[in-house]
Amino acid sequence: MEALVRSVGFVAFAFESAEDFLRSQRVEDSACLITDVQMPGMSGLDLQNRLIAQGSHIPIIFITAFPEQDIRSRAQAGGAIAFLEKPFDGETMINLLRTALAARS
Repeated sequence: MEALVRSVGFVAFAFESAEDFLRSQRVEDSACLITDVQMPGMSGLDLQNRLIAQGSHIPIIFITAFPEQDIRSRAQAGGAIAFLEKPFDGETMINLLRTALAARS
């Protein structure tokens, strides 16, 4: 994912876990977040909830191999801009990323 984002000229940083992202200096200056729903440790939904609780409203694109309607609804209720089922094509991701970044400008 990091390579895809960089391939169109955006700056991208990858993290091993949601917890690593939250401990990083990138939370404050991130313009968009791409996260899996299911991850070791904190889930993507838990990450979204933590960010909201901290007052951060980073646009989030969720990806998942297990598209459950309840999880999709919860992500969207929290303001997710997209909920993509794996596999998806790179162009779809780039278009969503451009949309998210344009909305923040």
